[in-house]
Amino acid sequence: MEQLLPLVYEELRRVARRRRGARPANATLNTTAVVHEAFLKMAGSSSQQWQDRVHFFAVAAQAMRYVLTDYSRRKTAEKRGGERQQVDLDDRQIPVEDRQALWILDLDRALDKLRELSPRLAQVVECRYYGGMTDEEVAEVAGVTARTVRRDWEKARAWLYRELER
Repeated sequence: MEQLLPLVYEELRRVARRRRGARPANATLNTTAVVHEAFLKMAGSSSQQWQDRVHFFAVAAQAMRYVLTDYSRRKTAEKRGGERQQVDLDDRQIPVEDRQALWILDLDRALDKLRELSPRLAQVVECRYYGGMTDEEVAEVAGVTARTVRRDWEKARAWLYRELER
């Protein structure tokens, strides 16, 4: 693991930077923290046998999803007052960072539902969205063609759009 980190660190930071999106620079979870937390999750995993570079980045994408989701859960729990009852607020009253945290949680719940319907579609979303992988890289991980990945990506995006609109 110590030898692997320097080889993949910059690419993981690039992917994490894209996933963090427009979150303010002073947010407590910065790009470096996302990469480090994801790497720690991967290092603590009992299955450290990655088949190749693409498989490693697919696992990293899933780890980043968990890091961002856990962070968003903690942030929204703090904002909601822990066990206090939730009060609906107008969008104008919710800071951008809080809306983003809620969106990440909604996406996580939707991905879990999608995984129940189609594990491959959920895997495509994780690899493409969280991992920044190309169609060809996702195809290698999923054991399908790049064309199938493109179709799966379109199906998954449409399904997620409908699910998140609810």
